[in-house]
Amino acid sequence: MSIHDVEIDALQGDPANLAQYRGKAVLVVNVASKCGLTPQYAGLEKLQEQYGPRGFTVLGVPCNQFMGQEPGTADEIATFCSATYGVTFPLTQKTDVNGPGRHALYAELVGTADAEGHSGDIRWNFEKFLVDPQGRVVARFSPQTEPDAQELTAAVEAALPA
Repeated sequence: MSIHDVEIDALQGDPANLAQYRGKAVLVVNVASKCGLTPQYAGLEKLQEQYGPRGFTVLGVPCNQFMGQEPGTADEIATFCSATYGVTFPLTQKTDVNGPGRHALYAELVGTADAEGHSGDIRWNFEKFLVDPQGRVVARFSPQTEPDAQELTAAVEAALPA
């Protein structure tokens, strides 16, 4: 199974259809609007602008499981992301990434370990998973890894479609 087979809704409730990302590299990030790491939205948008034309997208997945740091409605989240950080990349519905209600997307992602060997539950907001154009998870990055970190941008460049 690849992430392309997973069903999830877009932030505004329409089906997000992850199959549309076949042939693209995707950076899946659980995001939150009221977190100390929230300024990473700016770096994620820069990645989108830089690599989007080359077959890449960031996919933001709002999550309220970490100290209630994404309490907003879909409209509030969309407005905050657009007005504060100029976010143009797609956002999904608010989603559980851990626990018994873990979304199927994250059930696919969490088996991948990061460079330190961590796999399993998401540790905090802004944990990042890089998915290749075939829908396979090829890298995982800790929440503290900035979007412009050399190891992340090198992995994105390596995952871009030929």
